[in-house]
Amino acid sequence: MKATGFFLLTLGFLTGAFATALDVENVNWSLFGAAAVAAVAGLAMIKRAAAAHATSAEVLEVNRSELRQSIDNIVRDLGEIVADAPADGASLREAIDLRLRNDLRRFADARESMVHLFGLQAYADIMSHFAAGERYVNRVWSASADGYDEEASVYLEKASTQFAEAQEQLLAATAAR
Repeated sequence: MKATGFFLLTLGFLTGAFATALDVENVNWSLFGAAAVAAVAGLAMIKRAAAAHATSAEVLEVNRSELRQSIDNIVRDLGEIVADAPADGASLREAIDLRLRNDLRRFADARESMVHLFGLQAYADIMSHFAAGERYVNRVWSASADGYDEEASVYLEKASTQFAEAQEQLLAATAAR
């Protein structure tokens, strides 16, 4: 269905371009209209296929696991980084890049499933804390690069708190469903 949708979308755009290029002063509106209908139908088919895939039980279950594992890893690794608190900025940035970035990406990639799994309010609650934690991690990285070690330390603690809250919200949402 998705391939047919892309075919119709492409056909619609190319036919529409052809219809407007045949004669600069007179457009064949019936051909252009048919092309527009084909493009819109193709787009609808693509959207429907994407929604069906995103809400399939298999994808939701895989993403549920990804969400849980990645937030657990982030909280654990960030706690270890806070406890070890590398003395120099380069070590701190390296620890963030090596230990957190992959799990931050995994969580972000799976986040859309939260709406289908737990509802919009749970998604908003979890992502509010996750996004704040991610911003704080980025601020830690930047502050350590600029030599502001005290600021990096402060925001490292704040990031840890936000991710722990996101983890708690995710556990609560999982328990409620």
